[in-house]
Amino acid sequence: MTITCNVKAEWRERIAAVVHIDGSARPQTIERDTNPLYYDILAAFERESGLPVLVNTSFNVHEEPIVNKPSECLKALLDGRIDFVVTTKGIYERTAPLSGAAAVH
Repeated sequence: MTITCNVKAEWRERIAAVVHIDGSARPQTIERDTNPLYYDILAAFERESGLPVLVNTSFNVHEEPIVNKPSECLKALLDGRIDFVVTTKGIYERTAPLSGAAAVH
């Protein structure tokens, strides 16, 4: 994420989570040859939502360290700071809003 580009006006509201206040974004391109799991997740998300964009985050929440351990990731999921977690073992999501339980798909 070393470059920025301007997001077209018609996309700014549709992908607001990735658009900076100045209308730019820091894109990362994905090639299936180098990252098939992430590529396939993005392709499936686009088929379902019509949006060819996902947010790639380091979980850096204000005044908290970046997530480094699975337990910290689970806490972020259960606290409602993120909607899903994808690993090589599965897709994890909360089973109910802020329920304290997570499901694996």
